[in-house]
Amino acid sequence: MKNKEENEAQNEASKEETNAQPTAGETTEETPVEEPLTEDSVLDEMIEKYNKLNDSHLRLMADFENYKKKTGKEKSDLIKYGGETIFINMLPIIDDFERAMAHMPEGDDPVKEGVRLIYSKFLKFLEQNGVKPIETQDAVFDTDFHEAVTMFPAADESQKGKIIDCTQKGYLFHDKVIRFAKVVVAQ
Repeated sequence: MKNKEENEAQNEASKEETNAQPTAGETTEETPVEEPLTEDSVLDEMIEKYNKLNDSHLRLMADFENYKKKTGKEKSDLIKYGGETIFINMLPIIDDFERAMAHMPEGDDPVKEGVRLIYSKFLKFLEQNGVKPIETQDAVFDTDFHEAVTMFPAADESQKGKIIDCTQKGYLFHDKVIRFAKVVVAQ
């Protein structure tokens, strides 16, 4: 009796499955009807795929060219600015030379001449390697090169916005500021 009930349950399940499957002429919502492929539709599809691939290829080539330019610029900047920290660390030595020369007594002293000679050679060496001082004498205040330490009232209108005094020299390494000039500005 058990076997008979099991057989009937299996028959009902198989009938439901066959009813759910479409017959040869029927279609279901899940499977779309495919149009027959023609030469024109195949050609259009192939042209579309070609255009997509060509577009992605051109974009990839452009990205690669941009990458090459970027890495080339980074490499040249690395070579150009490679010694920057060395020169930054040398700037206090220049400051010490200038302070020492300012406090030396007047006259023909061989020590003074020796210090001037070393100072001038040191400046020439820095200049040959792309380090040069930022001009502040009678210059207009520019935040790209100068740092205002204090502001003083201007004696006349022509002095407004100009540098009155320089408290610490600034320096450029090629075209990059490695130390801003600390200045007093008229306002």
